[in-house]
Amino acid sequence: QVQLVESGGGLVQPGGSLRLSCTASGSIFRINVMGWYRQAPGNERELVAHITNGGITSYTESVKGRFTIYRDNANTASLQMNNLKPEDTAVYYCNARDPIRDIYYWGKGTLVTVSS
Repeated sequence: QVQLVESGGGLVQPGGSLRLSCTASGSIFRINVMGWYRQAPGNERELVAHITNGGITSYTESVKGRFTIYRDNANTASLQMNNLKPEDTAVYYCNARDPIRDIYYWGKGTLVTVSS
């Protein structure tokens, strides 16, 4: 089992920055990808960014050039969010994948609100 705990959400003005962090515990040797998803009210959950153990990253088009995902260490993945826009408002969920058993783990989510 893998447990994920997010931190770093909050209220920020448009154009501001926030950093989200996700710390994994448990059988972290099983995971090969960590990522961030978000879900805004009335919308489906969408992938924001992910990073492999080898450091390969991928971003959804709307955040390219503004968000950066990185691994602080073996069990922590962070998302640096710059130039935030109101449309970035959502609950952000950390995700980790165990490819061998095809299991996706989820954190409980952290709310990001971008508003003046």
